[in-house]
Amino acid sequence: MTSKRYLGNIITDNPTEPTENYENSAASGVWSLAEQKTYSAAGLWPTAGNANIANRGIFAGGYTGSNSNVIDYVNIASTGNALDFGDLSAAKYSLASLSSATRGLFAGAENFINNIDYIVLATIGNASDFGDLSTTSGNGAGCSSKTRGIFNIGLTATDTYSNIIEYVTIANTGNTTDFGNLTVARRTAASCSSPTRGIWAGGSIGGGPPFNTNVIDYVTIASTGNATDFGDLSTAADARSNVSSSTRGVIKTSYGGTNLDYITIASTGNAQDWGDLLAANRGLGATSNSHGGI
Repeated sequence: MTSKRYLGNIITDNPTEPTENYENSAASGVWSLAEQKTYSAAGLWPTAGNANIANRGIFAGGYTGSNSNVIDYVNIASTGNALDFGDLSAAKYSLASLSSATRGLFAGAENFINNIDYIVLATIGNASDFGDLSTTSGNGAGCSSKTRGIFNIGLTATDTYSNIIEYVTIANTGNTTDFGNLTVARRTAASCSSPTRGIWAGGSIGGGPPFNTNVIDYVTIASTGNATDFGDLSTAADARSNVSSSTRGVIKTSYGGTNLDYITIASTGNAQDWGDLLAANRGLGATSNSHGGI
C-alpha cells in the first residue's frame, strides 16, 4: 500500500520537503520519525522557533569611555536602530563569543575575568551565568558547531599569551572542559567554523618582533585534542576580524590595512588573496548571514 500524506487537506504521495538549513521552511504533511531523523541528520529539518531567531543579531559589551554591560539586538531582515536586549552580568569588552541556534555565549573580557554569560536568543532579558573558563581570559575567540562551543583563552591576567582551548556543551551549563592546545599561543586571533571544523587564524603573540603570527590552526569540533596546522595567512597579522559561510572563511589580515585572505574550511593549505576593503582600518567588526556551524 502506498503511503499517503496530508498537505493542506490534499492527499498526495509527494510530501513537501524541507529545503533550507534550520529555517522556518516548508515541511508540511505527515512524516514518519525515520524520515524526520534522516533530514535532521542532514541539517535539513526546520527547528521550532528559528523563524524569529535566525534573523536576530546580538551585540554585547564594549567600551564607551568605560566598560559596558549592554546587550543590543537587531532584526537582520529589517532596518532600524538596535533595541535593548538586556545586560551582561558585568561591564566588559573584547569578549569571546559563539552561539548555537538557540543560545549565545560570551566568555572572558579585556578586563580579565573567567566568567561565561549566556542568553537565549529568542527571548529578551539579562544574561545568566553559564559557568567559568579555567582561568581569566582577555582577547580570546570562540567558534562552534550547533551543539559544542570552543574558546581559546587568549591573554591571561599575568600577561601570558595562552594556547589553551576549552569546550562547553552549549545546551547545558557548567565550567569549560580542556579540549587541547593551539599550535601557537596567541590572543586576538580570527576564528570561524563550519559545522564540523573550528579555525583560529593569526593573532598577537607578544614580545617580538615578530609581534604577530600568520599561523592558521584547526580542530574537529566534535572531538578533543591539540589543534593541527592548517596553513598560513599571507602575512603575520593581529587578525581578529573575519566572516564565514559553512564552507569558506574570509579573514582581514592587516591591523591598519585593507588586505583580505580566504580559506576553504574543509581543506588545508595557505590562505589565498581575496581582495581588499575599500579603506584601511583597524578594530572593525564583521558578520555574515551564513549559519556557519549552526
